[in-house]
Amino acid sequence: MDEIIKLTGLTKKYGEFTAVDHLDLSINKGEVFGLLGPNGAGKSTTILMLLGLTEPTEGSVSVCGIDPISRPVDVKKRVGYLPEDVGFYDRYTGLENLMFTAQLNDMSKAEAYDKATKLLERVGLAEQADKKTGVYSRGMRQRLGLADVLIKDPEVIILDEPILGIDPYGVREFLDLIIKLSKEEGLTVLFSSHHLYQVQQVCDRVGLFVSGKLLAEGNINSLSQQLFGNNAYTVELGISGTTSNNKGTPEDIIKNIDGVISVNSEKGKYLIECSRDVTPEISKEIINSGLNITSLNKKEYGLDDIYYHYFEGGTKNE
Repeated sequence: MDEIIKLTGLTKKYGEFTAVDHLDLSINKGEVFGLLGPNGAGKSTTILMLLGLTEPTEGSVSVCGIDPISRPVDVKKRVGYLPEDVGFYDRYTGLENLMFTAQLNDMSKAEAYDKATKLLERVGLAEQADKKTGVYSRGMRQRLGLADVLIKDPEVIILDEPILGIDPYGVREFLDLIIKLSKEEGLTVLFSSHHLYQVQQVCDRVGLFVSGKLLAEGNINSLSQQLFGNNAYTVELGISGTTSNNKGTPEDIIKNIDGVISVNSEKGKYLIECSRDVTPEISKEIINSGLNITSLNKKEYGLDDIYYHYFEGGTKNE
């Protein structure tokens, strides 16, 4: 896949304080990448350097093949940015705000009207197009902000904490829209947030960012493997009955399955640690042995486990 964002040794210092510390990162065209970390981790500073709004102390940055430090205007033509709090002219309607942005991007009034009305329809604000933005809810303003970002047909959109203060239904609608845009139009999305569940829902890959450093990056499965090694899967099994052959105890049967690391039993429940997903093999072998399965639950480490490891109970405190 083509790299559309590439950061190499990117560093930003403010006096003795290092906000971003030798960041290496590549994001591919059409990818939704989540930059995940607590407040103060350096996410927003990284975004400012991507947009050419602040210069790095060291390292290099490329966006759409362009250096945003030497050519910030060219980058801004190709990148749309949605900050945490979007500013609009409250006395203008949603349509008027979008048309204003479109005309700033050298569209005629007729072109601006056509593009703005289509985008309002796309983000679900067609019925609110003629309402003044001063009466828009937080979720409506964020959707209008996304339309405002899309008005210039960007190749990349950067979302900096875009779902703060939005109700759960509004969050779901907004995230569905991001996924749809990425898939249908091949947009590259950088999604900066500290909301674990939402990031896990929409992102192809995530980068874990703390104290200015990228500690790990990858999809959820690869991060689980990196952090938890061979024990990246845990299966809880409940069984009843007795075996009808000479394969041995249930523990013996399970341990003979390739990928099983350990088996612990307590009160008829078996906790099985595995290096891969072996639930189909477990089910097959248990049934073939004449035993009955009363429960079979698979746990895969999610983003909350990964986050806890780094930011609460793991690397952060080491």
